[in-house]
Amino acid sequence: MDNDMTTEKPVALVTGASSGIGEAAANNLLAAGYTVYGTSRRSAAAGERPFPLLALDVTQDASVTAAIADVQRREGRIDLLVNNAGISIMGAAEESSIEQVRTVFETNFHGVVRVTNAVLPIMRRQGRGRILNIGSGLGLIPAPFNAYYAATKHALEGYSESLDHEVRGFGVRVVVIEPGTTRTPFETNTASSDRPLADYDALRAKYFAAYDAALAGGATAQSVATTIVLAARAAKPALRYTSGKDAKQGAFARRFLPRAMFDRILHKQFGLA
Repeated sequence: MDNDMTTEKPVALVTGASSGIGEAAANNLLAAGYTVYGTSRRSAAAGERPFPLLALDVTQDASVTAAIADVQRREGRIDLLVNNAGISIMGAAEESSIEQVRTVFETNFHGVVRVTNAVLPIMRRQGRGRILNIGSGLGLIPAPFNAYYAATKHALEGYSESLDHEVRGFGVRVVVIEPGTTRTPFETNTASSDRPLADYDALRAKYFAAYDAALAGGATAQSVATTIVLAARAAKPALRYTSGKDAKQGAFARRFLPRAMFDRILHKQFGLA
């Protein structure tokens, strides 16, 4: 975080820090001079880390309140919040029950709101703070066979931009990080839809093959973490930071290409042509 925001060692809270992008971000922030607290649904997540890993379930009010109070009690401040915890399901939109859809939204969107609402009073009292919401390149473009994950990330885009306008006057800024395909346990542990339909078998298989190919050439968690630190430390942060070649290409194509051309490229990319 820029030196104008605090003369003390800044305190960062990173959700979903037991692996992948969250763990890499926590380590990079630690190296950049932050006091870092990571969180996981299970505080006893495997492996030792150079930062405390607190139990925090973003879907539970009491869990969020307790973890934020713990950090506040230890440090007396929270300067940076990285909302990274998330889950995904893959399959055709019709193949997920409403219960499964609710589960994804409860973590990926409502969880961000829940943690942010718990931290914002602290930042407002401090008169400074920064919130980095980990979105996705799929928050900018359609995502066949990943509709609900993409929907949560589209929601996060609108929420973050609106919130940024609301809290700037308190010295707080909100930023969205938009990674592309990234080789992490999150990507490889994605759940499948809970009510698969045979009608989608052929298209689903084509999509999964295209996805696996993209994943093999995807970015590393470390490269996304580098972008996170850049956004955290920027004196005048941008609203959005896109990370990864495919995310940058997708954002460009969505913005500048004619719709028909964009659709053709999308279908070819996802093996649906």
